Amino acid sequence: MTKMKLQIAHQVPGRIRMKVPSAKENPELLEQIKQTFSVIPGIEEVTINPTTGSVVLHYDTDRHDEFHGRLEHHTGGHYKPPTNEIDALANKIEQEAQYLAEHSHTAKVIVDFFRDFDHGIKVASGNVIDLKIVLAAGIAGFTVFEVGATAATPVWVTLAVFALNHMIQANMASAEQAEPARAMA
Repeated sequence: MTKMKLQIAHQVPGRIRMKVPSAKENPELLEQIKQTFSVIPGIEEVTINPTTGSVVLHYDTDRHDEFHGRLEHHTGGHYKPPTNEIDALANKIEQEAQYLAEHSHTAKVIVDFFRDFDHGIKVASGNVIDLKIVLAAGIAGFTVFEVGATAATPVWVTLAVFALNHMIQANMASAEQAEPARAMA
């Protein structure tokens, strides 16, 4: 089968819906895609819709990690599974922004600006901080200055805890990656 562009339209544990623009109104191609995905371990059902050019994969959630690894392999590394709910939401927003950027010059300029800004933040912080953390910290900071640090409002407390939790998760991921390297040394 030739390479083609797949877009993850929606995903929840146990189900992924993908759009294949080149397969719209092409039942033969969708059947070929169905056969390709049916061999992935953990797939329980593959449903195709020639009218919309979509493929729905139902998989065993007990084999979640194995399934996502094989799906990434079958898509040539173009699919990256979300690691948590925040990343899943960020991926969905990024996919929608990319779709808009393909259809509007203004959207493309905005998407490129924020992508470059996020990349600059990651480079400057050694990949510890990203735009999600800066945005959460900025909202928390704005709320503290606007409402006042002495106000007992759950909004700024919640945002501060969210930002702190995300920074801890980011540092844990980099620490886990560094740990095998230390063990090998």
